[in-house]
Order: sequence, then C-alpha cells, then structure tokens
Amino acid sequence: MSDLHLREELERRGALLSGHFRLSSGRHSGRFVQKFRILEDPSAVEPIARELAVRLRRFEPEIVVSAAVGGIVLGYETARQLGTLAIFVEKDRGVPTLRRGFALRAGQRVVVVEDVMTTGLSVRETIDVVEKADGKVVAVGAIVRRSAVDLGRPTEVLLDLPIEDYSAEECPLCARGEALQEPGSRFSSARS
Repeated sequence: MSDLHLREELERRGALLSGHFRLSSGRHSGRFVQKFRILEDPSAVEPIARELAVRLRRFEPEIVVSAAVGGIVLGYETARQLGTLAIFVEKDRGVPTLRRGFALRAGQRVVVVEDVMTTGLSVRETIDVVEKADGKVVAVGAIVRRSAVDLGRPTEVLLDLPIEDYSAEECPLCARGEALQEPGSRFSSARS
C-alpha cells in the first residue's frame, strides 16, 4: 500500500479530522487521526496489516505485541499475516503490564505494532513491558507516524504524516478561543 493510497483511504473514511484537539500526549493540534475509522473495518485492516507484516518479516519476529485498546486489532491481524501469536499490553491501576496470562520467553523476538505514533509514549511503554518480561524488541511497525520519533529500534511506518502540535500554553487554537475536543484514549478512559 503506497503512502498516497493510505492517505487517500484515511481521508475517504473520515479518519483525518480538522479542529482543535487534545492528543493522548496532552499536546494540542489542529489535526487528528481517528484510527478507529480504519480499525472498525476488517477489509481495511487486512491490507494495512499485510503491508506491515511484509515490512516486519525480515526481523524474524516470533510474536507481535501491541498496546490496548487501539493496537489490539492491528496487532492481531499483523500477527495473523506473520503466522505468529499476538498479545497486548494494558494498564493495571495506571501501570502498563502484561495480564490475562500473557508471557514472553527469555529472548523471544518481538515486534511492537502501533496504529498512530505521535510522541512514541505508548510504544516506549510497550517496549519497557516487553523488556521487563525478558523479550527482545527487534522492530516497531506503525500505520502513521505524526512526528519524528526515535525509538532506538528499526521502525517501519506506512505513512509519515507530519502534523504540527503545541503545548497547551503555546497553542494558537487556544489563543483564538477555539473549542477543545479530547478524542484521545488516555483522556477518554481517564474520565469514564
């Protein structure tokens, strides 16, 4: 899947939003990628995961690890394409961890799969959990990368989509008094 085709697909599905958004990182932006507009449709997820699998196969992964909730669908389908298992990291009392009996073998080759990367926080948390469980992260794969993120690992991204973001104090959208929307999972789940 080419960058152009993926961007067109995101636009066609209404996944590229304009407005004033608080991102999961806490930063503000005039653009937001609503990944669930892709992840809701198995026929859209399958070719994306297939392309990630093609790019990640050379790292010889034994298992795919993703972060709950958004990464579960993508991680599962990418693992299916790779012929591996898929597990996910979720929070327990605010701390990322492996639950539900998930475990890794010492030295097991892991690829971490993410939907949209902005600051890389979710991926870093997932890498930390994998390493504490004695797994070996050999690569990271993502659908969209919003900004330059160095994870210290080979990273395969289907679409680099630089989108400006700001601290709340420096946000021009706040200065103009535009209404703030909070579509990110960290804020939504923290308030529910």
